[in-house]
Amino acid sequence: MRGLSDRGGGRYAGAMQRICLTAIADLGTLPFDEVIDVRSPAEFAEDHVPGAINLPVLDDDERARVGTVYVQESRFLARRMGAALVARNAARHLEGALADRPADYRPLVYCWRGGQRSGSFALILAQIGWRVGVIDGGWRAWRRLVQQALYEVPLAPPLVVLDGNTGTAKTDILLRVRALGGQVLDLEGVAHHRGSLFGLVPGDVQPSQKAFEGVLAQQLAAMDPRRPVLVEAESNRIGALRVPPMLWAAMRAAPRIEIAAPLAARADWLVEAYGDITTGGPELAARIARLAPYQSRETLAEWQALASGGAFGALAARLMEEHYDPRYARTALRQGGGAAAVFEAESLDEVARAALARQVAGWLG
Repeated sequence: MRGLSDRGGGRYAGAMQRICLTAIADLGTLPFDEVIDVRSPAEFAEDHVPGAINLPVLDDDERARVGTVYVQESRFLARRMGAALVARNAARHLEGALADRPADYRPLVYCWRGGQRSGSFALILAQIGWRVGVIDGGWRAWRRLVQQALYEVPLAPPLVVLDGNTGTAKTDILLRVRALGGQVLDLEGVAHHRGSLFGLVPGDVQPSQKAFEGVLAQQLAAMDPRRPVLVEAESNRIGALRVPPMLWAAMRAAPRIEIAAPLAARADWLVEAYGDITTGGPELAARIARLAPYQSRETLAEWQALASGGAFGALAARLMEEHYDPRYARTALRQGGGAAAVFEAESLDEVARAALARQVAGWLG
């Protein structure tokens, strides 16, 4: 599964181990207490191993300065300069973020490709007496595993798609199925987006495509391949993010089950679920305006009037009836045939959603 080799010395030195990841699931079996990403904050922000903390040994400016010296002056000067900065930053982390770690602390460290930054920091930690792991190949090795899982290899666990028109509380039901013990992949939760132009929570930011894929790959690797995984019906884009090709192919081939509810019940649920948008007048108006490429000016003016007048239930009903329902009927996931099962409810209140989740969980077995 992985290769380990101890290096180190000195009376008080711990061990420094080189860790070779051969599968995403390896990460969850390693005997380490914490994963530390020592790359710069900008590198970490773009993508990192899920759950890792960022303790940079070179910040963004320092990394750029060392790189400039390396290219324009000499490798020796750049390495000497980098060593001084790494030592200074390592001391800051030891006196700060790592100050309360116990004597038996076991960190797993990585940088961009498992080279000087992670090796230097790990050597210092090992000299304290901690047992330190360094990921061979660093972040690049992790990223290769993610790309393999989502771009090259068919998904192992069987998928079941939870479908239903806009406003059928699919995400809420999905999470309730998880609470009942079902295997669930919450794409919208990982993407930080609820789908559609109304989906981004005000003030929230979606992760990068790479970070999105890393979390998806890790969650899928932890699934039991013998049990079905419930995933909500989506397009191949969630906000600004793309559903990776192997996952999208599996969704298109998966059986589809459907939640059905009357328009009025769906409108009531949307008003509740999107309260963070309806309470902000300018935010709601701006999102309605983004539908201009798809609707006439007269229709948009009517919707804006409902929004400004606080008629959110009527607005939700019209948005679904005139915009979202017709578009949903043409989605790719609905072109492969009818639903394997339909679960109907006259209401989508708390009791009804709990009952629907039990029915779906029972159908999944």
